[in-house]
Amino acid sequence: MKNTTSKLSLLLIVGLVLSACSIQRSAISGDKRAYGYSWEKEKQIGQEADQQIQQQYGLYDDDELKAYVDEIGQEMLAVSHINREDTPSVYADTDFYFRVLDSPVVNAFALPGGYIYVTRGLLSHLDNEAQLAVVLGHEIGHVIARHASQRAFEQQMGQLALIGGAIGGELLGLPGGDILGIGSQAAQLLFLSYSRDDERESDQLGVEYASMQHYMAAEGAQFFVSLNRMSEQSGQSLPNWQSTHPDPAERASSIPELAEEWKAKGYEQTIENTDDYMGKLDNMIYGDNPREGFTRNGFFYHPDLEFQFPYPDGWQVINQRSLVAVVNTDQDAVSIMTLDGESANAEASVNEFLNQDGINTEGKSRTESNGLTAYRAEATGQTEDGTQLKFYVYAIEYDGSIYRFLNYTTADKYSTYASSFDETTGGFKELNDQDILNIQPVRLQVVKTNRSGTFQSFIPGNLDGLSITVSPEDLAIMNQVELDEQISAGTWLKLPRQ
Repeated sequence: MKNTTSKLSLLLIVGLVLSACSIQRSAISGDKRAYGYSWEKEKQIGQEADQQIQQQYGLYDDDELKAYVDEIGQEMLAVSHINREDTPSVYADTDFYFRVLDSPVVNAFALPGGYIYVTRGLLSHLDNEAQLAVVLGHEIGHVIARHASQRAFEQQMGQLALIGGAIGGELLGLPGGDILGIGSQAAQLLFLSYSRDDERESDQLGVEYASMQHYMAAEGAQFFVSLNRMSEQSGQSLPNWQSTHPDPAERASSIPELAEEWKAKGYEQTIENTDDYMGKLDNMIYGDNPREGFTRNGFFYHPDLEFQFPYPDGWQVINQRSLVAVVNTDQDAVSIMTLDGESANAEASVNEFLNQDGINTEGKSRTESNGLTAYRAEATGQTEDGTQLKFYVYAIEYDGSIYRFLNYTTADKYSTYASSFDETTGGFKELNDQDILNIQPVRLQVVKTNRSGTFQSFIPGNLDGLSITVSPEDLAIMNQVELDEQISAGTWLKLPRQ
C-alpha cells in the first residue's frame, strides 16, 4: 500500500509539473528549458498588465521624448537575440513597446512579452544616449531571457515540492486549482524578484546589445554609481550578501569589463550622443509634480482637481495617479481616497462597497462636508487569516465627480482611529487658495557651461523657493558628479528652474 501511494503521489506531481509549465527553446542559448508560461501567454500577460501600468502611473506627455526612447529601444532590439538568424521561430514577429512613465522615481522595468518602461526620474539621472542604450538593452535582456517566467516556474516547483511532502496528509489541497494560489498572473510576475544571476545576465546582454550598435557601453557603469549614491543618501543601502541583486558598486566595475570584452571582439564603441540626449531632457518635469497633488502643513492639495483635505499629524501620504493613501506610523490604519467614475452619486458609491461579499453594514446615513453632499457608513469584515476589520466609508460629490474614502483598521483599534478618519473625510473641501492653485512643477534647464568651476558654484541660489524640496546633493547625483568636483567649460549640466 505504501509503495502504491508513493507512485500515485509521483504521478500526480509530474502531471502538475507538466500542466504548470511550458517547455520551449531559449532565445539566448537555443536550449530547451522549462518556463512558467508559454511565450504566447507571456505576451498576453504583458499586454493586459501594460494597460494597468499606464493607468496607475500615466505616460509622460512628450511625444518627442517618447519617440526618442522608442528609437533607441528599437536599435537595441534589432541586434538582440530575438532578431538573429538562429532565433527559435516561436519568438518571431514579437513587437516590443517602450514607454516613458510620468513618475519621479528612478526606475526601469520590463513586463513579459515585450513591454519596457523607463520613468522620467530615471531619464533625468542619465547623462547620455549610451547610458540609455545600456539600460534599455538590460531590460530587453530580462524579457528575452524570460527571467520572470523562469522565476514563476521555480515558484511553482517550490509549491509543488511542498504539496508532494504533504500528500499523505491532504491530497493536493490547491486553493481554487490555481498553482500559484494568489492574484492575477500579471501581478505575480511583476512581484517576482529577479535573482542575482538574472541581473548579471541582463547586464551582460545590455552591454552586448549596446556594443553591437557601437555605443560606449562602459558609460552604463556611471549610472550604477549614481544608484549607489542614492541608496546611501536615503540610508537604505544593503550589504551585497543580503540582497537578491548584485550591488551597484559591483555592477559599476563589471560593466566596463564587459564592454572591454566586446571591444576585443572587434566592436568599436564610439557613440555617446550627449548633445542629443541632453536636448531631449530640456524642460522635462523634475521631481514630484505638485499639479497632481502635494502636501503642506498637514493638508493634501490637488491644484488640478481643485480640492484639499487634512490628514493626521505624523501620518504618511502616498500620492499616486489612481489614489491617495494616508497611512499611520504603525501601519495599522489607512485612509484611501479614489475617484469613483462608475457610481451616479455618493450614496451609490458607498453602497457599491457595502454590497461586496463578506462586508457587514453596521449603519449608514446621508451627511455633508463643507456644504458638499456626502454619504457615510460603518461596516465590518475580515481578512483571509480571520483578522477582524472595521471600515468607515465616506463618499463626497464635488465638481461633477464622486470621491470615495475607504478608511479601515482592525476592529479592536477602530475607536483609536475613528476621530482621525472623521477629521480627514470631513475636512474635504474646495481649494480656492490662488497661490496653491497656480503652483507649477520644477523643470530641468539643460545648459552648457561657459566657464570652469566646482559643481557647487553652478547650483542656483533659489533652491528654497522651488515648489518641491531639492538639495545640492540631489543635483550632484543627478549630474553624476560630486559637489566639489571641477566642471570644465563646455560641460552639459541639468539644473532646476521654476
